Amino acid sequence: MRRTVLDADHRDLATSFGRWLDAEVVDQYDAWGAAGRVPRPVFDRLGELGFLGLAVPEELGGGGTEDFRFNAVLNEESSRRGLNAFSLSFTMQNDVALPYLLELCTEEQRARWLPGVASGALVLGIAMSEPRAGSDLAGVGTRATRDGDVYRVSGSKTFITNGLNADLVITVVRTGTAGTHGDLSLLVVENGVEGYTRGRTLDKMGMKAQDTCELFFDEAVVPVANRLGEEGQGFRYLTRNLAQERLSIAIGNVASARGVVDRTLAYVTQREAFGQAVGTFQNSRFSLADCSTEVAVTQAFVDQCLAAHVAGELSPQDAAMAKLWASESLGRVVDACLQLHGGYGYVHDFPIARDYADARIARIYGGTSEIMREIIGRGLGLGEKRS
Repeated sequence: MRRTVLDADHRDLATSFGRWLDAEVVDQYDAWGAAGRVPRPVFDRLGELGFLGLAVPEELGGGGTEDFRFNAVLNEESSRRGLNAFSLSFTMQNDVALPYLLELCTEEQRARWLPGVASGALVLGIAMSEPRAGSDLAGVGTRATRDGDVYRVSGSKTFITNGLNADLVITVVRTGTAGTHGDLSLLVVENGVEGYTRGRTLDKMGMKAQDTCELFFDEAVVPVANRLGEEGQGFRYLTRNLAQERLSIAIGNVASARGVVDRTLAYVTQREAFGQAVGTFQNSRFSLADCSTEVAVTQAFVDQCLAAHVAGELSPQDAAMAKLWASESLGRVVDACLQLHGGYGYVHDFPIARDYADARIARIYGGTSEIMREIIGRGLGLGEKRS
C-alpha cells in the first residue's frame, strides 16, 4: 500500500541517506557493536552530509525545516536495516534532545550550541533516569544548589543514551525543596565540568553499539548561563516534548519490524528442509502473512500520528498509543520471525538474533508499556480518584 504521508522530497532524502548507510555504515556496524559505541567521527560525517540538526535554522548551519517527516525517514532507513543502536544515536540528537534547545535556548545559547549540534561537533544526550527514579520524574534526586553565578550539582544518572559521546547533556535536576514537580529544572552539562564524570558503559542485552552509560555529579559546577528556560519549569518542558520522543520510537519500531520481515522472507525462500524451501510450508506462509499484516496496520497508525504531529495536533494519548502498539508489535513480529529461523535464529551470526535482543528495550525506554497504558487510560477519564 502506498504511503501518502511522504512526498518526493522526503523520499529523495530517504534514498540519499540509505545509500550512505549502505556505503559507510552497514559493513562497520558489527565492529561498532564490539567496541560498544558509534565512533565519534561518524557524527561529524552526519553533520557534513546534512543529516543532523534538520530543524536548526539555516543561519546557524542547520536544515531550517520543522517538517518532522524528514527526521522520520532517516530513522526509518537506519532502523529498517537493523542498525538500531545507530538509529538511537542520531535520533537522540535530532528528535529527542534538540527540541529542548530550539524551544528554550536564549540567543546567546543558540549561538553557542546550535551550530555545533548541526555540524556534529557537539553530540547531545539527555539525562532523566536515575538509579531510584525512572519513569517517575517526581523521584529525581540529583540536586542543583544555586551558588552565585553557578549551580553545584550532586547526584547520578543512569541509562544515558550517547553517554560517552555526548558533549552536551540536558540534565534534569532538583532546584527546589517542596518535593513536587515544581522543583525540577533543566541544566546543560558540558564536557570538562569540574566534578562531572562518566561511569561504566552498561553491558546491555542488545543495542550493543549504543554507548549507554552512567553519569556522576560530585558538586559539579554548572554555570547558571547553562540553564534551559526558567527555574522550576523543567517538568512542564519535559512533558511538552515527550510526545515527539515517543513518536520517534514508534517510527523506528515499525521500520525495524519491516526490516525483520523482509530479511526473514529472504531467509525462508533460501533455506530448505525436507527437500523444499521453508517458506513453502503452510506455517511459514501463515506466520509471515500475520507479520506482514501487523506491520502494515501499525504503519498506517504511525503514519497517521506522524501527519498529526506535523500539523501540530498529536496528543500525548495518541503518541502513547503509537509507542505502545509499535513496540509491542515489534516484539511479536521479531519473535515469530526468529522462530522461522529455527536454531540459526539463536546464533549471533544471523541478524535476527541481534534484532531480537535490540527489540526488547522498545517496551521499556521512552516510557514503559505500563506507563503508556496509564497515559492512555487517564486520557479515557479512568484516572484514580484522589482524596
